[in-house]
Amino acid sequence: MPMDWLSDMDYPTLRALIAATLAVLVFGLVTRLGLMLLRRVTRPFLFPRELTKKVSAPVQLLVPLLALQTVWTGASEQLPYSGLLRHATLLLIIATLTWLGLRAVSAVQQVVVILNPVDVSDNLRARRIQTQTRVLVRTLGVLVIIFGVSSMLMTFPGARQFGASLLASAGLAGLAVGFAARPVLGNLIAGLQIAITQPIRLDDVVIVENEWGRIEEITGTYVVVRIWDSRRLVVPLTYFIENPFQNWTRHSASLLGSVFFWVDYSLPLEPLRREMERLCQEEPGLWDGEVCVLQVTDCNERAMQLRVLASSGDSSRNWDLRCYLRENLLAFINHNYPGSLPRVRANLETRTQPSEQQPAGSEGGFTDRQPPV
Repeated sequence: MPMDWLSDMDYPTLRALIAATLAVLVFGLVTRLGLMLLRRVTRPFLFPRELTKKVSAPVQLLVPLLALQTVWTGASEQLPYSGLLRHATLLLIIATLTWLGLRAVSAVQQVVVILNPVDVSDNLRARRIQTQTRVLVRTLGVLVIIFGVSSMLMTFPGARQFGASLLASAGLAGLAVGFAARPVLGNLIAGLQIAITQPIRLDDVVIVENEWGRIEEITGTYVVVRIWDSRRLVVPLTYFIENPFQNWTRHSASLLGSVFFWVDYSLPLEPLRREMERLCQEEPGLWDGEVCVLQVTDCNERAMQLRVLASSGDSSRNWDLRCYLRENLLAFINHNYPGSLPRVRANLETRTQPSEQQPAGSEGGFTDRQPPV
């Protein structure tokens, strides 16, 4: 008979198994229905909606486990493997609570990302908030995992001291773990410093190790910099605390760009200034309308140096604007003032014999020649 195995079990054991099965099924069904109702109620509200969505899976597992633990606790001590069942269920409860904590923290991050999108023109505040949130969420996630692992270790009598040491970061075991995890803890502390002081943010333009790029990702241990040619530079978090680097968008995404020219002293500057202003006004997508300046910044015995300053809304546009101005201003000089490019001036001396007569109109045989470079 299919049910003959029931006759081999005593009544308390059978009753405990039936109660455990009913508890799991009933509480699992009630939890599912409750979550469905909660989703409907929280739909108009952002944070409760995202929180409910994130924690639904761990809650559906946690409530039946709590009911199952209640059954094992109330069951008779004669139940076979009762201690093992209680311990295994307790470990599952702690693991599920850890999962629940991680999902709740993730819900907070999701809400912050939704409320502060970075796909807008002026996204400085959004990038600052998202950077703080991501670093703090990852740090908090590490703490939640450490707390969960420590709690699970403390359920074992032989590992209780180790779990307590790990949780309190004290004792010999805690010191050993702390020394072994020194790089990880260093990056963890660096992550907290970056989240609070914010030397870098997501999508910041930086120069790291002589590489120009943007901050693409900030994790709990490293930062990913997207280089201009689509390479990725992975840098430990501690690098941005211990080493100098350039941040081109620290306070604002707008940026000043410079273009330098060496020209001859004969070049008139006003026509070049008018041409530069015209070029900037013709490219409103690259020029932000703030700065457009032409200045003489240096000179030597051969030429003078011109500097063009132009501003843009971000570094990518500024790079394109600098290239645009450099190309068109050089073309303007070549077309309108071809003789105003840098020249090399040289004196050529012709040596004659003392008996030879010098030609009229010459003084010592010196002539000027100005060949273009």
